[in-house]
Amino acid sequence: MFATVGTDVHPFHRMTSWIDTWLEEGGAALATCYMQTGTSRQPRLAAHDAYLGYTEMERKVRDASAVVCHGGPGTIMLCVSLGKRPIVIPRAADRGEHVDDHQRAFSRRVAADGTVLLAETEDAFRGHVERVLSGQVEPIDSLAHDARDAAERFERLVLGMFENGSAPVGRRAGWKKA
Repeated sequence: MFATVGTDVHPFHRMTSWIDTWLEEGGAALATCYMQTGTSRQPRLAAHDAYLGYTEMERKVRDASAVVCHGGPGTIMLCVSLGKRPIVIPRAADRGEHVDDHQRAFSRRVAADGTVLLAETEDAFRGHVERVLSGQVEPIDSLAHDARDAAERFERLVLGMFENGSAPVGRRAGWKKA
């Protein structure tokens, strides 16, 4: 299993905690885990590094049986372009994990299309990990061989959020509801 919190400066201790607990309670018997931690607390049982270069990140995603990630569009797009259906734990502003809730809005939108497995609770995270590792979740094979198709599909999803008025309204200049 490969897990990544991304490169945002805000710590994402919740993801580290969920992975540690899962590994401690039997998950370590099912899979080894490597985690990119950023500024988050280091996991107790998973091998880890704070940051990875793009080539290493791509290799980790490609080689993983299960990918767990934050709700960043770039990370999700990388997973999809490599034929992986990631388990997404979106960062939450009310927990100090990000400046706003754009990851929640985006993750919910792409989960509705079946592109990702949304894990907003620890129970959902555990269920998704076990389903993916047991082979009950199909990879996104149709996109694995054509990165251009994946990028175009991803772009349509993002643009559709703005056209449908479901884009997040944030505190940053220029963020407006369509």
